[in-house]
Amino acid sequence: MTVSLVTGGAGFIGAHVTNELIALGHKVVVLDDLSGGFADNVNSEAIFVQGSITDPALLEKLFNEYKFDYVYHLAAYAAEGLSHFIKRFNYTNNLIGSVNLINESIKHKVKCFVFTSSIAVYGALPPPMKEDMVPQPEDPYGIAKYAVEQDLKTSHEMFGLNSIIFRPHNVYGEYQNIGDRYRNVVGIFMNQLMQDKPLTVFGDGSQTRAFSYIGDIAPSIANCVNNPAAYNQVFNIGADKDYRVDELALAVMDAMGIKGELRRLPARNEVLHAHSDHEKAQRIFGIQTETPLSEGLRRMAEWVKRSGVRKSSRFKDIEILEKLPQVWLED
Repeated sequence: MTVSLVTGGAGFIGAHVTNELIALGHKVVVLDDLSGGFADNVNSEAIFVQGSITDPALLEKLFNEYKFDYVYHLAAYAAEGLSHFIKRFNYTNNLIGSVNLINESIKHKVKCFVFTSSIAVYGALPPPMKEDMVPQPEDPYGIAKYAVEQDLKTSHEMFGLNSIIFRPHNVYGEYQNIGDRYRNVVGIFMNQLMQDKPLTVFGDGSQTRAFSYIGDIAPSIANCVNNPAAYNQVFNIGADKDYRVDELALAVMDAMGIKGELRRLPARNEVLHAHSDHEKAQRIFGIQTETPLSEGLRRMAEWVKRSGVRKSSRFKDIEILEKLPQVWLED
């Protein structure tokens, strides 16, 4: 039986990838520290281990015990904007933790290491972003992701470790942590609406993103190891159609059936326009489904209403307060 490790499998994308792998017949071990995920997201057929990728001894134990064929590395704290203010935490979790996994994968001759990077590696390069562009990340989160990409490249050249790298963007859907105030704008908006709070929009709302429904990308990530043409390649993955953030706010109101107000906040330091070209993924993996934004939001809204409000707590260990958006300090 094929045995796969999914890091971050109690989180949003990781939980969906776990479900897909189990449907494909994999034995799945989920490793998650529950810092952003929830144990009830984990498929009951998976083996759940609560722990961190920053714990080398735990990783060594798991690799020795389960003899993983594949590693799907989805564990990360993906708060791109906040990463400026939590540099040490960001690099410890998103870079050093990843290196710990790569080390064990090399030592145990893992067949393929699947890594979810991010559109953040492109920074402010002009959209649509393409895989052959030279990344220019503009925040510590993107820097960490690109550094892991580079380490995987050298690990293949030096040790023969195969990898497949995905750069997803603005993914939303069921299992998303709507209580995280620093990331996942769709979840933030839905959580605010259920509490009769105004929707917080940084700047004038003209920032554009292509919002990607989880059901459109999780199958490709899970099944990629069965496609030899994908090995040691980088792929953008996600939706093609981009929307303004203020357009998204109106679409979320429609999906939730709740009329809300917008609260305009001072603009923050962020890339204004970001969406990707997906020709390469379509060519290698075949035609990809793209769920219309209205339909994806409807499905997520149904799940959110069943799940209920999640309290939005402040990040406990912010390292730099200078220029931190005031809204991120509010109780």
